[in-house]
Amino acid sequence: MTSFDWDARVLVVGEIAQAHDGSLGLAHAHVDAIADAGADAVKFQAHIAAAESTLREPWRVPFSYEDDTRFDYWRRMEFTEEQWAGLARHAADRGLAFVSSPFSVQAVDLLERVGVTAWKVASGETTNPVLLDRVAGSGIPVILSTGMSPWREIDAAVARIHQGDRAPLAVLQCTSAYPTRPEELGLNVIGEIAQRYGCAAGLSDHSGTIFPSLGATALGARVLEVHVALSRHMFGPDTPASVTVEELRELVRGVRMLEGAMAAPVDKDAMAHRLDDTRALFTRSVVAGRELAAGQVLTADDLAVKKPGGGLGPDRLAELVGRRLTVGLSADQPLAAADVEPPVT
Repeated sequence: MTSFDWDARVLVVGEIAQAHDGSLGLAHAHVDAIADAGADAVKFQAHIAAAESTLREPWRVPFSYEDDTRFDYWRRMEFTEEQWAGLARHAADRGLAFVSSPFSVQAVDLLERVGVTAWKVASGETTNPVLLDRVAGSGIPVILSTGMSPWREIDAAVARIHQGDRAPLAVLQCTSAYPTRPEELGLNVIGEIAQRYGCAAGLSDHSGTIFPSLGATALGARVLEVHVALSRHMFGPDTPASVTVEELRELVRGVRMLEGAMAAPVDKDAMAHRLDDTRALFTRSVVAGRELAAGQVLTADDLAVKKPGGGLGPDRLAELVGRRLTVGLSADQPLAAADVEPPVT
């Protein structure tokens, strides 16, 4: 079981969800793809149909070519304990933390036997005290999603998980819309979560793009979760809200770059001093606009500002007008302070 530390660096989680469509082979292929993209963790959803759903469940029915009911679909998404153990081993072999969302206490029991690095509490389970108590009591880190909850529900869930200081906690801003529109993302909530609960905050994104996660990183997110599909042509309800493997790779690259930038605050004055040589190349100096004779009183038409810098800067132009030259200058010759008489006081 590979561990992770969201305090050490931003944790990037590739969420497979139902992208495997019940195929164990596709599930393993997603593990490899997410590892190849450089993510820190792979996340699955653990469904046990009889423990979480009834035949009356109406959501996303019908959408499948082979399932008559949503219950049938959840049943087809099930893996055996041995199969889950194989996925956990595969994740560990690839250096990935193995994270899962259990949708029943029975799923928690199964996954605890298999070995998970962290629990992800899905948005629909935030108000499920039995599940919250079970995952918090395990002592394994908990990542709490908040996609459908107002603050009062999140407050209650966080308080329950923190009861007795049972497990490390990260709370994710999330909007349960698939895909999520920009105006629904709520990136402002990430900072509110961190301040309100004093814990790691992050984003669970369903936009199907990498951009919200990059913005969240700049705003201080410590955990990022994005759905991943091998291709946008894959069948399944999660594909429109997923990023591709190539996009996940670019997301990881962007997050690491932003981390490096944010870990190195810049002293603007010190940086400007370091760039003195470059500054001379790109800035300008006051030069003679044409050939000028010694003793000539300078007018604005006598002067120009041209590259390179290093001489009297353009900000000195006004104070030079009306002063007398002490030497003759050729066209484009930079002026030095000693080339003009002192100003009359």
